[in-house]
Amino acid sequence: MSKRKLEEINAGSMADIAFLLLIFFLVATTMNVDKGITRILPPMPEQDQKANDIKQRNVMEIFVSKFDEIMVDKKKIDILELKDKAKKFILNQGNDVNLPEKEVKEIDLIGKYAVSKGVIAVKNDRGTTYQMYIMVQNELVRAFSEVRDELSMVKFGKDFDDLDGDQRAALAKAVPLAISESEPNTTEGGN
Repeated sequence: MSKRKLEEINAGSMADIAFLLLIFFLVATTMNVDKGITRILPPMPEQDQKANDIKQRNVMEIFVSKFDEIMVDKKKIDILELKDKAKKFILNQGNDVNLPEKEVKEIDLIGKYAVSKGVIAVKNDRGTTYQMYIMVQNELVRAFSEVRDELSMVKFGKDFDDLDGDQRAALAKAVPLAISESEPNTTEGGN
């Protein structure tokens, strides 16, 4: 009995073709890069640094429940009110004792300016929808942007977006983006 030998298929060229196709698709494909929420984190505290005692008046507490209800300082508000409440908190124009303190600082290109010590503290329930989370963040950033735009018009006569790098840096020192976010609640009822 004679056994017939089966012919082998040379697969070496198939690997080359697959590799070339892979390279082609990697080069020809454009990648969508999602952008997140831009935040500049504060530097890590030094080992021997003590925790700062923050006065209650310097903190605006925002809580978003699992039902997407917004509570500002334990009072329920609508999302449409959030920006104006945040602006009022940031500016404290009448030096209200219930709103944040200010510290006069010398800022390049601006001069002496009363910088708010206020921090907006945001806390979400784990059940908060992503859409509501983004809406709250957008309203808060919009509040800071409007305050910066208004100060930019007063100090430089143009919108914040039209300023050069040094002018933008000066305004960022005068109106720092002070938004703090804490770990979401794991309880059912929230805060």
